[in-house]
Amino acid sequence: MTAGLADRLAWLYESLVTRFQKVAAAASVALILLIFVGAIVRATGSGMGCPDWPTCWGCLIPPTSADQIDVNKLDIEKYRKRAARHGIDPASITRESVLKEFNPTHTWVEYLNRLTSLPLGLLTLATFIMAQWQWRKRPSIPITAALALFLLAANAWMGAQIVFSGLKPGIITIHMAMAILQLCLLIFLAWRGCDKPWRMPASCREGGLQKLALLLLALILVEGVLGSQVREKTDALKDTHEYAPRSEWVGELEQSVTYLIHRSGSWAILVVAGMFYMRCKKNRTGAVKLECLVFGIVLSQMFLGLILSQVGILPIAQVLHIGLSSILVSALLLWLLGSRQGKLA
Repeated sequence: MTAGLADRLAWLYESLVTRFQKVAAAASVALILLIFVGAIVRATGSGMGCPDWPTCWGCLIPPTSADQIDVNKLDIEKYRKRAARHGIDPASITRESVLKEFNPTHTWVEYLNRLTSLPLGLLTLATFIMAQWQWRKRPSIPITAALALFLLAANAWMGAQIVFSGLKPGIITIHMAMAILQLCLLIFLAWRGCDKPWRMPASCREGGLQKLALLLLALILVEGVLGSQVREKTDALKDTHEYAPRSEWVGELEQSVTYLIHRSGSWAILVVAGMFYMRCKKNRTGAVKLECLVFGIVLSQMFLGLILSQVGILPIAQVLHIGLSSILVSALLLWLLGSRQGKLA
């Protein structure tokens, strides 16, 4: 009787662990999807499609035409404060002038971005709740899950600040950096949330392969921060070069040191990624799919970068460039986790 109960409890525990990993993995996918949608928002210039938060034009469900907007629900003082921060005379801001900014396409693109954050919030909360079962065996799991939930809440607050600040440049970069950090935490949870997480043979540690992978990850993260700052510059170009062809934007960007470092840094990443891929093939790590995915995305990013620099700042290329970077970080981080040796907390 006691043995039967123990078997049932062991089965229940393993079942919960398996479900926990699936929920954490689903949260990771939801966050990657949200990053893609966020990239669409930025590429289409829909960041201010919903000028208020948490409502959108004073409505829970956004309007499709300006006639559906109740101007009395708009907090005009917030619009005036935002205008003052941008050097615009607050007295020039009226409810009528605000209504002229209404764009149904931008509104619904931004609203889709907010809707996409809902499943991420639920899945991250579920991950946190389910992680509490693992305090005894793996205390790092509930702690990491709590950090992921905190980052989610902090980034939601940051999203509101982005709206209230009128897309202030520095806040957007921090917003993206926090999303990538949360993604790393969720990837760790999905990998570590079991008794025997996936691991590579010890051969992967030979020849400094782990250090090479860490260098590649560091370069990718730095390149991501620089890329976000470049995106902020392209957002500014939308305002100052609204009617100029996007191909002319590159000439303006080339005057920026940040853009030049970002462009040159991509070649360094390509070289390191090539070395990483060739050494992985030689060492036979058993993670061929991950390694091919990492190197394939790096090549794709180079191709997209060439399109952006030589053809023009095309929205579809911008979206893919940002979205694929999140998958690249996830794949490389998972490889690094699998290469870990020794006792795990």
